[in-house]
Amino acid sequence: MIFSMENCIKKYFITTYGCQMNLHESEKIAGILTSLGYEEANSEVDADIIVFNTCCIRENAEDRAEGNIGALKQLKRKKKDLIIAVGGCMTQQPGFANELHQKFPFIDIIFGTHNLEDFANLLKRKLSSKKKIIDVLEKEGPIKEGTPKTRTSYPNAWVNITYGCNNFCTYCIVPYVRGRERSRKLEDVVNECKSLIKEGYKEITLLGQNVNSYGNDLKDTDFATLIREVSKIKGKFRLKFMTNHPKDFTEKLIIAISESDKVCHTVHLPVQAGSDRILKLMNRKYTRNDYFEKINLLRKYIPDVAITTDIMVGFPTETEEDFLDTVDLVEKVGFSGAFTFIYSKRDGTPAAKMDGQIDEEVSKRRIMKLIELQNSTNRKQSEEYLNKTIEILCEGFDEKKNMYLGRDTHGRMAYFSSQEDMIGQFVFVKILKTGGMSLMGELVR
Repeated sequence: MIFSMENCIKKYFITTYGCQMNLHESEKIAGILTSLGYEEANSEVDADIIVFNTCCIRENAEDRAEGNIGALKQLKRKKKDLIIAVGGCMTQQPGFANELHQKFPFIDIIFGTHNLEDFANLLKRKLSSKKKIIDVLEKEGPIKEGTPKTRTSYPNAWVNITYGCNNFCTYCIVPYVRGRERSRKLEDVVNECKSLIKEGYKEITLLGQNVNSYGNDLKDTDFATLIREVSKIKGKFRLKFMTNHPKDFTEKLIIAISESDKVCHTVHLPVQAGSDRILKLMNRKYTRNDYFEKINLLRKYIPDVAITTDIMVGFPTETEEDFLDTVDLVEKVGFSGAFTFIYSKRDGTPAAKMDGQIDEEVSKRRIMKLIELQNSTNRKQSEEYLNKTIEILCEGFDEKKNMYLGRDTHGRMAYFSSQEDMIGQFVFVKILKTGGMSLMGELVR
């Protein structure tokens, strides 16, 4: 059967769960659909195709996804031609696609992380045959360049530099659902960044499960080299990257960051725990002293660097002493921000089989203590901005506050008023009031 766009679906709606990586992959799905002539719908009710791009890092993300999928049963009954597609990390788990099909037989397309770029063909197969499509590849393939993207994050643009992960932290499902590390060619990354700057984007965020290992599978390149090459692109823009892994965060890379006039002076360096015993059980491949050495190097070459982190509490067998080691590390480093999480048991990971799972109430008490500690640090750091004038990149408008907002090179959010549309512009703001993680100021002409 010949595929005809004349009878094709015209509106799509995408729901995304998880991190920036998933958000960017949803931009690719949207780009594929847009290239086929589809338009974005305002709601699920208006859509002819609904796509769920799922995450399985934490159990609550899976629960929310399944709940929202199940809620479409009645809509599917009313709209017989509605196509429901589910992809992402959740479906890539072994056997999960079939389980999902049995639980929600009204799903039309189930795909995984390894064949997202082939979504156009999956959709064409569905439209041609009317049969259910379950197509989840067991193994990752070569990187495909040229996937169209409908970007939604102006003035920032996300750019993948690696896919997959080789680290196998014992709590993490990512290597099992995203495959082994694969790096894009340096020239492909640089050319994409050049195109984005020409299009008017003012901030590039390089993405990977571990950006620091970029180039390990290529010849004669590494992440420090990539940073230098992207920094050579002409024009005023900011460069960010995530996520880093302390074991691969080298002095060579820190020097490259310090010598660039494009890279923001903020580094996200997930520590996860401050106890050597817990770090070993997590298979993080560094000690707390190793981590302190990275912090010291960062502050040696970039004295004003803002360091943020991820911290997990309640990992199996975590004692009060282990937790206090984490508290001690947080106090000594003085993070500019911390994403704190309670350990979430993930089937298929080594940690899920460990004895000594921590009581939920204990984990809640510990995480609240960490949050209070970090909030106190945030307030003190924000107070240092008072009466200072900072340069920010305006990235949006807060309708509730009726103010524009943007971040400085250290990632601190600032709000200001303006009669003109400032989104996408670099502006100077004098800080008049400080809060926890945000600042209030006035536009300086």
